[in-house]
Amino acid sequence: MATRLLFSPRFLNNSRYFSRPFNSASSASITTAVSPLNFDEKPEPTVEKTPTSSSLNQFPTATPLDLNDHQKLFESVSTLKLLRSSANLRLASIEPLVDFGAWVMNSRLVETSFTRDLILKTVKHTFFEHFCAGESTEEAGDCIRKLHDANLRGMLVYAVEHTTDNAGCDRNLEGFLRSVEFAKSLPPSSVSFVIAKITAICPISLLRRVSDLLRWQHKDPSFNLPWKLNTFPIFSDSSPLYHTLEKPEPLTPQEELDFQLAFQRLQKLCQKSVEDNVQLTIDAEDTSLQPAIDYLTYSSAIMYNRDDNPIVYGTIQAYLKDAKERLHLAANTAEKMGIPMGFKLVRGQLAASKARDLGIQKGNQKLEFAQLYGMSEALSFGLRNAGFQVSKYLPYGPVDMVIPYLLRRAEENRGLLAASNLDRQLMGKELKRRLKNLQFAKPQMTAPSGIKVEIGTQ
Repeated sequence: MATRLLFSPRFLNNSRYFSRPFNSASSASITTAVSPLNFDEKPEPTVEKTPTSSSLNQFPTATPLDLNDHQKLFESVSTLKLLRSSANLRLASIEPLVDFGAWVMNSRLVETSFTRDLILKTVKHTFFEHFCAGESTEEAGDCIRKLHDANLRGMLVYAVEHTTDNAGCDRNLEGFLRSVEFAKSLPPSSVSFVIAKITAICPISLLRRVSDLLRWQHKDPSFNLPWKLNTFPIFSDSSPLYHTLEKPEPLTPQEELDFQLAFQRLQKLCQKSVEDNVQLTIDAEDTSLQPAIDYLTYSSAIMYNRDDNPIVYGTIQAYLKDAKERLHLAANTAEKMGIPMGFKLVRGQLAASKARDLGIQKGNQKLEFAQLYGMSEALSFGLRNAGFQVSKYLPYGPVDMVIPYLLRRAEENRGLLAASNLDRQLMGKELKRRLKNLQFAKPQMTAPSGIKVEIGTQ
């Protein structure tokens, strides 16, 4: 689950909300608003966001969070979609099937045009349609409009990552720029964020080199990095440094040039986001690469976040042991520098029942929950019905391009997929109720008056 947050000293001082144990046995969707943030286990993401005049929406009534009323939770979902979602979630929960799918996609079967086309069509009409918003920006836009009609929002994710050369990075940048441009054309406030991955615009090998150098400088502050710009703290005293055991060599002139090109790509993306007033979140990725990703994110935030309107958001992997300290350090430093900063807390939890204790009311634009598209649907609808902002994380792109992305997400979230009992159980109950009452027509999309929400974990 993701949540966007704009931090205040009061929030940061309530550190008990970052450490209460969380029982994730039942599913990722239990990153509900009933349990606080936890950095020791693996719930889902959290993000902060800045108020915009077009997205302000107050929630006059306080509706309790209810994840048991399946009729109310799925009232905006057609019976056909419920059937397909239930079937896809069941298939995705079978780990041997996921393993077999990964084997097929990495085998020589995809090298033959006939079998490749057959595999791609099968994937498109099952897992792709369930977990992705479409192949093009137009299809993603249709998905976002449907969410918007249901008082939910979308986090637009051009699903590319893990690039190895500058040519590929340049192509990916164009895709991200188109995402920002397209987000501007959609209904106001229907898109909460455009999401970008640094491994799509900077070669992985270079990110690994820069991360090693940053770790070594944290070990030895006298270690000079002549290319380093102003940034927020990247490490805390408890940050693990085992990825870098030996003193790394300085960047070569070519590596420095390539890193400068990568930073320029990110600057172009940030500038476009500022011009179109579209908020941009830089996703967290592999922990071995994260120092370089945080460095680029924070340096960009210092340049482009102005006037209490953060455009560039960072991501904190809330299940890591040093996450709370790094969050405190970065947020406090940003406050001292007068830089507005927002974060997405990945697989962390903020209990809706405790939000008011932190000074966050329903409808507050500084808090927003988010879940992966196709997962934790009951939680998404339940939070929406309770008056909170909710987004769905919406990857999109051509099927053959997105499959590697889907396979990595399946591997990372296999525990959540296998434990998605709550959605499957509630969908099953609602399907039985509709079949009993012969409700085969799509129910009218309705949502509690005054509620405006988003839907869209890593």
